[in-house]
Amino acid sequence: MTAIELKTILIHRISEINDISFLQAIKTILDSKTETGVLKLSTERLNEIMASKKEIEQSLFIEKDELEKDFTKWVNAK
Repeated sequence: MTAIELKTILIHRISEINDISFLQAIKTILDSKTETGVLKLSTERLNEIMASKKEIEQSLFIEKDELEKDFTKWVNAK
């Protein structure tokens, strides 16, 4: 059975269902699998992202390799 055939069968079967709570459950499942969904972020998260972007633009970060070297030195110093 191809994906198109399966989709057609599912569409037909879903169209026959009248149970609202069951349809909402199906919608929840479909929403979790849809790749085109929009990620909704809180204002706090958006502000954190914007602050992080500004820090990157100002070179206020440390490269992963450099961080690992510093960490290794710190661990070995104890």
